[in-house]
Order: sequence, then C-alpha cells, then structure tokens
Amino acid sequence: MNKSWKMNKDATIYIAGHDGMVGSAVVRALEARGYENLLWRTIDDLDLCDGALVADLFRAHRPDAVVLAAARVGGIQANMDHPAQFLYENLMMQNNVIHQAYLSGVQKLCFLGSSCIFPRLCPQPMKEEHLLTGPLEPTNEGYAVAKIAGLKMIEYYRRQYGFNGISVMPCNLYGTNDHFDPRHAHVLSSLVKRFVDAVDENQSVVTVWGTGTARREFMHVDDVAAGILFLMEHYESGEFINVGWGEDVTIRELAGLIAHETGFDGAIEWDTSKPDGMPRKCLDVSRMHEIGFSPRITLEQGIAQTIREYRQIKTAAADKE
Repeated sequence: MNKSWKMNKDATIYIAGHDGMVGSAVVRALEARGYENLLWRTIDDLDLCDGALVADLFRAHRPDAVVLAAARVGGIQANMDHPAQFLYENLMMQNNVIHQAYLSGVQKLCFLGSSCIFPRLCPQPMKEEHLLTGPLEPTNEGYAVAKIAGLKMIEYYRRQYGFNGISVMPCNLYGTNDHFDPRHAHVLSSLVKRFVDAVDENQSVVTVWGTGTARREFMHVDDVAAGILFLMEHYESGEFINVGWGEDVTIRELAGLIAHETGFDGAIEWDTSKPDGMPRKCLDVSRMHEIGFSPRITLEQGIAQTIREYRQIKTAAADKE
C-alpha cells in the first residue's frame, strides 16, 4: 500500500463531531502529538445537515485533512424510536462533509462507521468481505444503512475522482465523554451507570435488557482514536477496514465484570421482553494487524476507568446542587 501521505504538524485538521465521544478522543490524541491547527464547530455554530453551511466552512478554511466522527448515535431504544432521524441525519451529515472535502481539495479524510453494518446473522468473526451478504439487524437498520452509504461514498469517490478517503469500522465503543443516559448511552456506559447507582442507592437488584446471551466486542475510545491517526498515515485503500480487539464477551459476562468492579453484590435480573439486538458482533481484525496497529486498553482497564469517570461526574453534579 502507498504510505506516502503524512499529517504534517502544521496541517489544518477538521474534526467533525469534536465534542462527541470519538471526536473528542481524536482531539485529545492530536493535541498530545503536538498538532495545533485543529478546526471544529459546535452543533450550534454549524448544522452539518445544511449543505450550504458546510460548503462555507470548507471554502473559508480549506482544511488539509478531515476526521468525520459526527453522527447521530444511540442505543437500541433510541434506534428503534427514531429510525428516520438516524437514517436522514447521518446521510446528510456524511454526504455534505465528504462531498465538500472532495471539492475543496482535502488531502485525506477518515470516515468513521460502525460494526452494525454487517448482516444480523453474519459469520463470526466478521470479515470486511461479509458486507451486504445478508439482512441487517432490524433494531438499528436505519443507522446501519446510513453508514453503509458512507463507506460506499468513500469507495466510489476514490474510484471515480481519486479522492483520498478511508473508512474505519470499529467495534462497540465506550469510554471518556460517552453519554450515561440509558436512553442514549452505549451498552457498557449504560451498565456502568446502573451498577454505580445501585451501589450508591443500596439497591438489591439491577435489571438488564435482554437475555444476556448476545456477544459484543468492546474497545475504548482512546484506542480507536489512536487507530484513526495510525490509519490516516498508513492505510491507503477505498475498502473499509475493521478496527477492534477481535475478541468478544456476552452481555451477561460484561454485566458481571461491571458489577464486580463497582462492588455490587446484589442480584442481576434479565428482562427477556427486551431485544438483544444482533446475536453476536465480533470483528475479524486481521487486516488491521497486518498494517501494524493493535489496541492497548484492556476491557478490565477500560471498565475501571469508566466507573471512575462516572463517579466523578456524579460528584461534580452533587456539588453544584
């Protein structure tokens, strides 16, 4: 693969979605590496669904590189309640940013996708070539269709226009700056909130959605940020690439790990009337390893850190009252 493109320290880098979980991790990683010309806008300053406003941004600043981490995201309930929003808003944001990046001469763009792009009953672990080989998981189909469109846009813009874009498909993410609202949080952060609150409130039972048998692969957001920066310099292909650990756990095992780390010694009940989502989502990360990247933050380390961060948030909120 061509590895000639390098992010110079004086490059202007636009991070779309800088205040989200992934975007803020990318900002932290760039700043730690000495990058100073970072460009971002809050949602109040720039609606990425507005093509004219996005065009104005690119014309005014002409960024050298773009990390497209902006997205409407959420858990199973949010995806089921708002499928039209998840489809429309993600399509509009990524279409506008990718197209304007191409028009303005951006040297490289990284599009962030999701492992939910794979078929519901995908062979495991999920290889990149398994895309579009079966029906999607119904509970997050709108989001998945949008992400598939985004990675195909990168592929086609590279093929037709020679645009230097890459697509990164991470496993389930968690960590710093995630939501802890159960309606919007990712599964790991949602469970951290439930078990910490249960300990603080002396609850004897925690109820968790589903059967607990679904299997998921988890990676800390700081690891995916490191992966994005590594791939921006070392990956040159229109084909998307999986990024993760290549290992998974059941939701029941995850709940047990979090319960232990929080000190919860009560009962865990499973609400089997609620959906599990995909039976299993574990990525094949052979291509990632071949290029030379591996994550570093273990699940146990990440859980402990997320618990500390949530407790800090609770303490800070209590101090304001």
